[in-house]
Amino acid sequence: MSRFTAPLATGSTNPHAPADRSFAAAGQHLVGAAIAACTRFFALLFVPLLVLAATGCAALPGSVVRQPSTALPAAGSALQRIADHSLAGQHATLTGLRLLPNGDHALDARLALVQRAERSLDLQYYAWHDDGTGRQLLAALRDAGRRGVRVRLLVDDLHTGALQPLLAGLAAHAHVEVRLFNPLPAREGSVAGRVLGSLHDFGRINHRMHNKLFIADGALAVAGGRNIGDEYFMRSPVANFVDLDVLAAGPVVTDMAAAFDRYWNSERSWPVHALAAPAAGAALRAQFDAAVAAAPRGQQVEPLDRLGRSSVSVQLAAGRLDLLAAPVHLLIDAPDRQRCAEPDDRDPTAATPCAAAEPGAVDALFAAMRETRRELKITSPYFVPGADGMAMLQAVADRGASIRLLTNSIGATDEPLVHWGYARHRPAMLRLGMHIRELSPTLPARTLAFGSFGRSAARLHAKVVVMDGHRVALGSANMDGRSARINTEMLLLVDSPALAAELARLASAEALAGSYRLRLGEGQRIEWLANDGEAERTLTEEPGLDWAQRLKLGLLSLWIAEEQL
Repeated sequence: MSRFTAPLATGSTNPHAPADRSFAAAGQHLVGAAIAACTRFFALLFVPLLVLAATGCAALPGSVVRQPSTALPAAGSALQRIADHSLAGQHATLTGLRLLPNGDHALDARLALVQRAERSLDLQYYAWHDDGTGRQLLAALRDAGRRGVRVRLLVDDLHTGALQPLLAGLAAHAHVEVRLFNPLPAREGSVAGRVLGSLHDFGRINHRMHNKLFIADGALAVAGGRNIGDEYFMRSPVANFVDLDVLAAGPVVTDMAAAFDRYWNSERSWPVHALAAPAAGAALRAQFDAAVAAAPRGQQVEPLDRLGRSSVSVQLAAGRLDLLAAPVHLLIDAPDRQRCAEPDDRDPTAATPCAAAEPGAVDALFAAMRETRRELKITSPYFVPGADGMAMLQAVADRGASIRLLTNSIGATDEPLVHWGYARHRPAMLRLGMHIRELSPTLPARTLAFGSFGRSAARLHAKVVVMDGHRVALGSANMDGRSARINTEMLLLVDSPALAAELARLASAEALAGSYRLRLGEGQRIEWLANDGEAERTLTEEPGLDWAQRLKLGLLSLWIAEEQL
């Protein structure tokens, strides 16, 4: 996401506002002087005036030439040979998977794939930060292009304002193409300023590409929750994410490549040069090379990750990856699929026609979750179930299955207003018998179960569902209205008791000690139980929430439709 200087509503001074809640951060920046970084959609209080002011201020080019391209064949590359060797003896329909829970190992995997790619690199990300990690990977992509590797990079446009010169410079190098998904008419300035200058096209720009995908030589892919930025790989001194990716080999990679092509060739994907000011290629390349010259070189990696595995770079060098074989189904939204929402008097721009909407990734996930018989485990940084989600949870609870939820506390979240939307449902979920835990921003540092946070705050960003100990869903989608109805998402639905067991190891008692346990106390009031390593303490007031923030969020929630959270 863009680098904001305004403090977050939680009181954090983190200049890197996390990327998943795009319009929230934009709204926070817009009205920071008035209400200390309140919300992405606070501007909608003044929609008629803002639209009038914005109309005619910015516009996209009238036409653009898009040269179509498709994924290159995987056969014959060294990475394909390693993938085949790693899956030797497995049925041809099974996909090989390896979880990447550690930030250093997740970055190592990406760098190793870029360095070993021989034919193609296809990357698709919601947010790419202009920081050490972002520049390191951009430099690696340039180097791959210089070796003759075809590089296609697709980035959602919302957070590319400051990054556009770098993206244009990368695209000026040989064998590299860069496209921006669903560009905003306003091309310069902060996210908030660009959104404000594009409000006349709000119905379109509200639709963002939230996917995260990295494919090397059509043979190996990385997908999951991580965007590209320091805090996704435990490199930020201020706040770092508990996150999760998966490395994949086999049939699902072919499906991912086809999905990438669909996005790449979509009319919503614009070549970066069609949106940037004209400039000579040599000058763009020189500016890019100078900008990334000081980027980090290499990556320090712990010998083993949290599951006891050596790094992907080490295993690639040995010629074999440690993979679990399982049937995998790819759930992905169409790039041009418009979500539908019921009309809302508070937000007339939120409603879009429902008639043509095709089923989405989250719809399919909810259908799978509804089939749970014994145990449903949900990990989601943003959890606003809405009416459909509550009906699904009720059906699972009525069947006698246990339901466990891990999400962010108000102190850990980067989106207080989204947390407020979740908080509305907490009493009802606890009455269903759900076991709810909320990640603390400080307790994980005491356990080291998620890695070493140092002095940085902890925030949950992983998105995982485990059903009945064998069905697993992981990917980019949160459990909220924005993922279900507005953004595009990608998920892997896996049937693997072994993978579910690995996830259970990651969610150990030691790891969960970094979270608050919720319960209903006297008078049906929520209580938060915290384990500080010595004893469990009971808190009757929500940790991290003061009266001023409670008042602000309560007032703002009157104006924001839950479907937009």
